Amino acid sequence: MTLVLLNPHAQGGRAARRVPALRAWLAAHAPGVHLAAPTNLNDSLTLLQSLPEGSRVVVVGGDGTLNRWLPSLLARRLTVGLVPMGSGNDSARAWGLLGLPWAQALSLALNAPAQSIDTGWACWRDLQGRTHETPFLSSLTAGFDSAVGWRALNGPTWLRGLPRYLWATLGELMHLRTWHLTVHSDGQLQHQGPCLFASSLNTPTFGSGMPAVPHAQLNDGQLDALLAGTFDRLGVLLMLPRLLVGQHLSHPRVNSWPYGHLAIDCPQGVPLAADGEYLGQAQHASVRCQAASLQVVCH
Repeated sequence: MTLVLLNPHAQGGRAARRVPALRAWLAAHAPGVHLAAPTNLNDSLTLLQSLPEGSRVVVVGGDGTLNRWLPSLLARRLTVGLVPMGSGNDSARAWGLLGLPWAQALSLALNAPAQSIDTGWACWRDLQGRTHETPFLSSLTAGFDSAVGWRALNGPTWLRGLPRYLWATLGELMHLRTWHLTVHSDGQLQHQGPCLFASSLNTPTFGSGMPAVPHAQLNDGQLDALLAGTFDRLGVLLMLPRLLVGQHLSHPRVNSWPYGHLAIDCPQGVPLAADGEYLGQAQHASVRCQAASLQVVCH
């Protein structure tokens, strides 16, 4: 079974305008394929849960859409195609889809063979002691970049993509802080002390195209940690241009390494986000790679 599932809230609601054109294209080129665009998240999840295992789902949306639907996509072992209509689109970049006309992306998503990619899985504890489990496709961020993501989600609607994240970054600089983190990687202590952020990447970019770990791969059976130590406002401002061109990894206070399991502890709580979606304050996060756990259509 094949389903095209559109998130009408993607791109600030602009994705919903594509419904008539998508219906017309499917009627002409794939008459047996159904298009659904539920306005309620629970309705979308119910629809995904009702699909037979191994069905193909073409997601029309962005990183946030994929993140919200990912638990069901994994549970039902669904094959995923993507028509990029999001604000960040870092998964679309990694899958080679960004910039394709939507009709070409849709045809590819419906007909091209799929391949296995890794996903990430985070088990984290909030300030109230509750435990949560969160899968992710692109990134799990802890610290400054999560705070930037929260600010970007609540930013002005007229800003989109990378400019929106740059605006949020400059805004977050006004309230710059660090967190005391203890980070273990595959059982070894990697860092203990003040930290600007300690993030994990499955894709080369996050934050709408920032090349955080340019060498990251989707199917290598591991995630890549990215850790930044203590920076003041000037240091962050000087680091930002280097991040935009992927030259930040040579900085002595920035470190990156591959891992299978990462543990982050912060008794005071550190802001956490998955695929740009803010999760909350975490006292502890255990992050691991789920190798070859999802079938997706790449270009």
